[in-house]
Amino acid sequence: MESDKLDALGPLMNDIGLELADLVGGDPNGIFLYVEIGDGWVRPSLYKDEGDIVRWYDPSGMALSELLWDAWYLESDEPNMRWSVLEYSITGKKFHVSLKYPEEVNVDVLDDDRREAALRARFGDKPVVYPPMPKGSFELKP
Repeated sequence: MESDKLDALGPLMNDIGLELADLVGGDPNGIFLYVEIGDGWVRPSLYKDEGDIVRWYDPSGMALSELLWDAWYLESDEPNMRWSVLEYSITGKKFHVSLKYPEEVNVDVLDDDRREAALRARFGDKPVVYPPMPKGSFELKP
């Protein structure tokens, strides 16, 4: 059974890489995807190393979400036995996937510091560039 899961997961992870390449406009080298997921929700964050900067890309397409759900459901029939964090990177033509499970990280508690820590571990102090805020919006500060 475990072998069947791995046989299905490999091509699924490849499909995720193809979708990520499409989202960033073609060249997948330098992509980093950070995902937190739980029963009924998914929060992907997509970045790409562009040399002196790291650029954020909008990962909100349905195709990526569906692929992530497929990978999550493949893990187990029990939600508490599935991974809760996926880190997916592409260097050159190879992808690397790291999974964390609920006993390692509690994603039911919203914490943007986890994503920020993953970014810093991956890219160090490189500045992260986000798109400008839409006209008419404002930033709330604590």
